[in-house]
Amino acid sequence: MSVVTVDPDLPLKVAVLGCGVVGSQVVRLLGEQSGDLAARVGAPVELAGVAVRRLDAPRDVDVPEGLLTTDALGLVSRGDIDVVVEVIGGIEPARTLILAALDAGASVVTANKALLAEDGPTLYEAAEKAGRDLYYEAAVAGAIPILRPLRESLAGDKVTRVLGIVNGTTNFILDKMDTHGAGFEEALEEAQALGYAEADPTADVEGFDAAAKAAILASLAFHTRVTAADVHREGISDVTAADVRSARDMGSVVKLLAIAELAPANGGEAGVSVRVHPAMIPRTHPLASVREAYNAVFVESEAAGQLMFYGPGAGGAPTASAVLGDLVTVARNHRQGARGVGESAYADRAVVPMGETRTRYHVAIDVDDRAGVLAAVATAFATHGVSIQIVRQEGRGDDAQLVVVSHEATDAQLSATVAELRGMDIVRDVTSVMRVEGTEE
Repeated sequence: MSVVTVDPDLPLKVAVLGCGVVGSQVVRLLGEQSGDLAARVGAPVELAGVAVRRLDAPRDVDVPEGLLTTDALGLVSRGDIDVVVEVIGGIEPARTLILAALDAGASVVTANKALLAEDGPTLYEAAEKAGRDLYYEAAVAGAIPILRPLRESLAGDKVTRVLGIVNGTTNFILDKMDTHGAGFEEALEEAQALGYAEADPTADVEGFDAAAKAAILASLAFHTRVTAADVHREGISDVTAADVRSARDMGSVVKLLAIAELAPANGGEAGVSVRVHPAMIPRTHPLASVREAYNAVFVESEAAGQLMFYGPGAGGAPTASAVLGDLVTVARNHRQGARGVGESAYADRAVVPMGETRTRYHVAIDVDDRAGVLAAVATAFATHGVSIQIVRQEGRGDDAQLVVVSHEATDAQLSATVAELRGMDIVRDVTSVMRVEGTEE
């Protein structure tokens, strides 16, 4: 079969949708690195248009005269655009614009985690039908190259678990709570002052951002379609200074983790468990040392073993770096008349319900300080099949508290245990329930 190539003297035309924090950096790098990009691609790379909401909005980059437009649909549908870079985010109009770009014969590079996690299959199918590329390295963990290793480098291996810190805002907040003793609200205010958190931080602190990224990671790692709706999600707004101190007493640290792993499903065949929640991890674990607003993803596979990917997980320039990396790959494919790796969902594994997911738990219980309390609490755990690894009492009298760390149990078993504890006369309150990840001692 002959390979169709493109005239190397013809420029590769690129349209950029959005000129905000990331889009402006993409435009800047396209201009500053034009010579290097042409050498790497094998043809000139030409910025053909930049779609924005308002022509008169202030921008961090000077866009060449005549390239700004508010007609994004008209830009992507022109027919002479080779690659569309979508960095506007959200579901609509991004979905409509990406589908129109593919239909018009352009390949697409996107950083849109929310859209990929909600409706990725529609985009993959459109790219397949059009015979064009859909690349999205920048959708997860900014500049960190994690999606391509999962999609390509580890294609000959069997990934069993992906464990990651994929949201810089929450990692910054939890890091400040751990290292400076700050409360959640105080740490959040500092994150907002430094620009790490939005005025409305809900997407970050309640885990929505991390859940979208977890869905993408799980889909690639386990060759199964996973959406954000499949991801069990808990945020960090209920994490207290007491939780952080208790983790420190255990030699652990609290992190918001995105976890995707193979797990037994009904019938015995391995399914996929995907969850986002705060958890205690040992300070000896590589992820425990991830500080400030950095991200890291820890991958476990059968042949390669344990791999760690670390770096800045957000920001205009780091994210634009990932976008440009995809752009070069897509451009090379375009010149050779080829297509890169598409969706791989052949495994079609079941998503395991959260109730069947197994892990360890840290439970803090306010109790009456009198004889028989410990035995009664231990009986409640045993009744639901939850084995206790560690138990200690803190305080006396009205301040008495039991801290229990369990061996592995299902989420359903732990939930039933907590429900029984809350109904006991000797228990004033179950003040904290947090999962414990990492090697069990």
